[in-house]
Amino acid sequence: MVDIMDQRLQTGTTTVGIIVKDAVVMATERRVTMDHFIMHKDGKKLHQIDTHAAMTIAGLVGDAQVLVRYMSAELELYRLQKKVNMPISAAATLLSNILNQSKFYPYMVQILIGGVDKEPHIFSVDAAGGSVEDTYASTGSGSPFVYGVLENGYRKDMTKDEGIELVVRAISAAKQRDSASGGVIDVGVIDRKNGFVQLPTDDVLNRINKFDLKL
Repeated sequence: MVDIMDQRLQTGTTTVGIIVKDAVVMATERRVTMDHFIMHKDGKKLHQIDTHAAMTIAGLVGDAQVLVRYMSAELELYRLQKKVNMPISAAATLLSNILNQSKFYPYMVQILIGGVDKEPHIFSVDAAGGSVEDTYASTGSGSPFVYGVLENGYRKDMTKDEGIELVVRAISAAKQRDSASGGVIDVGVIDRKNGFVQLPTDDVLNRINKFDLKL
């Protein structure tokens, strides 16, 4: 049974992942909260788990970090043994199975898995192991504000640069209206040529200034 402290800890966060032309763009903010208290202002919620795959995390920090370590290890072992990267759908299924096996004492998380194999993929995976593939997805308490931006501005044929600007605007909108979301925005881009690349913070700040968005 999840106690009251756990219920408080699982709230908060904004993450997003979108598919653009030949790539995936993923982003998060960094605020970590317990109820209305800001526990940490610089929490890492975007994690590379393989050369061409990444996860965003929302929920209990300890649960999420354990799952990041599990997935990083499993995907690396697969690549070393098979000499190819694990397909993104297989990675999502693996995480789904881990979560489903623990659903009676669950990991309190909402996770996005994104990456590129033959084509770009975004999967949203819930605490019970439900896995849904989509062209864009968002998790956390700020997700309603992100979806408001994406519903209006998303196109599947967007360039990587357009996709980066869209997720920056979406996370910025959530930060303005969701008290559990805040701090620096982390953005990662995954494509077949370069694998996972995280944008420098200065690049993200320049885009925020370009659109006159509030920090």
